[in-house]
Amino acid sequence: MAGTALVTGASAGLGERFARALAKDGHDLILVARRRDRLDALAAEISAQQGRQVHVFAADLAAPGAVDALMAAIAAAGLPVNTLINNAGFGLRGGFTQLDRARQLEMIDLNCRVLVELCHAVLPGMVQMRAGGILNIASTAAFQPGPWMAVYYASKAFVLSFSEALHEEVKGQGVRVACLCPGATRTEFADVSDMASSRLFKMFAGDADAVVRDGLSALAGNRAVKVSGLVNQSMAASVRFTPRPLARWLAGALQKPDS
Repeated sequence: MAGTALVTGASAGLGERFARALAKDGHDLILVARRRDRLDALAAEISAQQGRQVHVFAADLAAPGAVDALMAAIAAAGLPVNTLINNAGFGLRGGFTQLDRARQLEMIDLNCRVLVELCHAVLPGMVQMRAGGILNIASTAAFQPGPWMAVYYASKAFVLSFSEALHEEVKGQGVRVACLCPGATRTEFADVSDMASSRLFKMFAGDADAVVRDGLSALAGNRAVKVSGLVNQSMAASVRFTPRPLARWLAGALQKPDS
């Protein structure tokens, strides 16, 4: 898994931790997020501590044409993409009709459309070289509907299905595709999505570094799906045997904002 890794959403949370872990494993990095100041600080720290080359591209990937512009800039810099960590994304908690429509559509764009665009941009080259890997970050939310986070849960179900399909398409061509499904995790994401106060987060929030280790291990082993954490694995597996009405009621009870 040597070479250059492109990490999206790299300015905080799991993205930052993926960047640090990949640098320790010997990767050069391409870091992408909106906040250049954070990216620059992270790049300087990683370069000083690990001696890796770190390239920073500040971009709002959800904006129209942003992925094409990013890939053109990466190509102009003469940088390969040997590994893609599709981490950029966000969630919103609240009733569907109460949440802002434009913001929910932006969530679909970032969580789904951008992820697909990036995969489509890098995968042909990986197939041609018969080498490379893509790790898409989904969630245990992918395994059931999620009242009070309806669009977020649906977006992660898309990521899971899409990733499994890609894994099957390219597994005989030397390219690895894995999907990481963490549960609630202690990162900045929880505050942005207003999840930190949910029953789900308070009861089950896990360690971010453990999630990163699970994800990189799954990618190295070309494991199609990895649910991070024993409790999360049990919960995800149990959904298959849980009546749908009960599954969605339980998810809603864990996510519903306090009235």
